[in-house]
Amino acid sequence: MKIVIIGGTGLIGSKTAVRLRNKGHEVLAVSPNTGVNTVTGEGLAEALVGAEVVIDLANAPSWDDKAVLEFFETAGRNLLAAEAKAGVKHHIALSIVGTERLPESGYMRAKLAQERLIKESPIPYTIVHSTQFMEFLKGIADGGTVGTVARLSPAAFQPIASDDVADAVADVALRKPLNGTIEIAGPERAPMNEIIARYLKAANDPRAVEADVHARYFGSELNDQSLVPSEGARLGKVGFEDWFRSSQQPK
Repeated sequence: MKIVIIGGTGLIGSKTAVRLRNKGHEVLAVSPNTGVNTVTGEGLAEALVGAEVVIDLANAPSWDDKAVLEFFETAGRNLLAAEAKAGVKHHIALSIVGTERLPESGYMRAKLAQERLIKESPIPYTIVHSTQFMEFLKGIADGGTVGTVARLSPAAFQPIASDDVADAVADVALRKPLNGTIEIAGPERAPMNEIIARYLKAANDPRAVEADVHARYFGSELNDQSLVPSEGARLGKVGFEDWFRSSQQPK
């Protein structure tokens, strides 16, 4: 089966491609660097010839509210139109747990717009809602840092390793479309500030971490329901300690 991965050279895309190729499938991993651009439409028709499944893992180059909305709307329309012409049978998109619960976030509003386009398209689909990747823990700490202190929300947080995300996406690609959404998350749940403090300690980062209920994440204040999945979510196998040990993080 031919499977096209949009954003296939990135963190999740490259790992998903390996998993699917190891199962004997023809995988075409594309991105603007390979000559396929969903915003301009360049190379899309050629890439999708013979494809049965398309996995959209592309992310916006800019997270400014206006730019990110334009990216997901334009790329989404172009990709879905090209898929319809090519006869694609299953569209898969990676999105975020909590998109509908954080309306103050321009990024989350843009992801919701992307999801609406998918649901309105005639192409059978599955949307995968993931919690935050463990690989982004440093970035989350950096975003909340002023001076030597990272002020972060104590809201419930359940990050997932990228290997577990790739496992889930590859599995979905080989199943029938749900015409719905599934949720995936890491195996451990704790307050965000505590998980980030564990990360910084393990990395020998001297920053202090303070809990702040008003700290914003992508422009929104959080509560214990904002970023965690509902019951029935698929949970990954890789916990924080195992991820840190194997991920070549700075120590």
